[in-house]
Amino acid sequence: MPVTSPVVVRSRRVVLPEGERPADVLVRDGRIALIAAHGTLPVEHPGELADLGDTALLPGLVDTHVHVNEPGRTEWEGFASATRAAAAGGVTTVVDMPLNSIPPTTTAAGLAVKRKTAEGQAWVDLGFWGGAVPGNTPDLEPLHRAGVFGFKSFLAPSGVDEFPHLADDAELEAALAEQARIGALAIIHAEDPAVLAAAPQRPGVHYRDFLASRPADAETAAVARLLAAAHRTGARVHILHVSSSAVLPLLRRARAEGVRVTAETCPHYLTLAAEQVPDGGTAFKCCPPIRDEANRDALWQALAEGEFIAVVSDHSPATADLKQVPEYGGSGDFATAWGGIASLQLGLPAVWTEARRRGHTLADVVRWMSAGPAELAGLDAVKGAIAVGRDADLVAFDPDGEFPVRVAELHHRNPVTPYAGRQLTGAVRTTWLRGRAVDPAAEPFGRLLTRPAGAPSGPR
Repeated sequence: MPVTSPVVVRSRRVVLPEGERPADVLVRDGRIALIAAHGTLPVEHPGELADLGDTALLPGLVDTHVHVNEPGRTEWEGFASATRAAAAGGVTTVVDMPLNSIPPTTTAAGLAVKRKTAEGQAWVDLGFWGGAVPGNTPDLEPLHRAGVFGFKSFLAPSGVDEFPHLADDAELEAALAEQARIGALAIIHAEDPAVLAAAPQRPGVHYRDFLASRPADAETAAVARLLAAAHRTGARVHILHVSSSAVLPLLRRARAEGVRVTAETCPHYLTLAAEQVPDGGTAFKCCPPIRDEANRDALWQALAEGEFIAVVSDHSPATADLKQVPEYGGSGDFATAWGGIASLQLGLPAVWTEARRRGHTLADVVRWMSAGPAELAGLDAVKGAIAVGRDADLVAFDPDGEFPVRVAELHHRNPVTPYAGRQLTGAVRTTWLRGRAVDPAAEPFGRLLTRPAGAPSGPR
């Protein structure tokens, strides 16, 4: 499909908020101006029409969980490589995590450094989370006024010294109380350090040993502690990257008690399973970990029942040596390998491959990966749907297109992903950002986003 900037995008499979149907979508000044019956909108010149035929038209995905790592650890990932990967995967909006960059986004000055670094390097629209760490409670309100979308905290060590975790209840409550006061969303990595410390720690190449070192009890204990603190403070909280289905009853009970809590899961928890991880397969290492097939089935059931507001990548790459990948001379030792999955370009086809097998529709995938994350970030007035007035962020997606994952064809910086060699179904053909086709070889035109003035932090 040629790279064009059409006035009308036409498809027999347009995924709209009310469902999938044939339609014409009129783009004007970067926004969706009109949605009309298929084949009814006139065009004066052939270049003004992109007729996709049976290729589906989706809204651009919104990925609210991406570790870009620049500045400071740009050899792991950078704004240019990450946002090119995003566009190639149908993601038109990325919200960057406050670590593992140096400085982290825990002060307004740190945010200014990150924004200045990102200028002119974004192939998609780009926003930023702030960080809530011990001692920076006075920084939260200035960061919120500067436009961060909320604040990330860890309840266990983050893995980098410059972003410490909230180690006790006093630190957690102070952070949540301040976020409740200013109306900010708290997004939390929930694993309990005491449970982790008590778990068996066996270095080596066997995935079962690594899995035993990050038990599901670490998630449930941390989530229980967080929900109790949220109940006391009135904070709005969001649980990041839920890997264990054992968390779900806690969330349901808390919601029934009036706690404002949402949760997300990730493509790797929905599409991969512990039984598939080979010895030395450190590309699969993430925290919390990929669990067994029965747990994966339970996550899919919860997703179908609306328990998760979003499916987002948690794209957290590192260099091949840090990942200890045997193919690149690494030891394959799960204990010493960096934990993080590189999947930003592959999330949509990975989820669609498994979703279709389980009887889900493109509309389901759009709800999980576009509409839900847009609502979480408070961007649902402009992102997350093909609807009049929204940004013309659009994706031509071939739901039947099959391809093998070749790392040399991925845009993220380092050639490591657990999807390498897998056959996926669903191919992104063209991505449009505000009506303009994104060309990874051309100049970027993504914008730096701030939380919209007056928009609530988190879902309503």
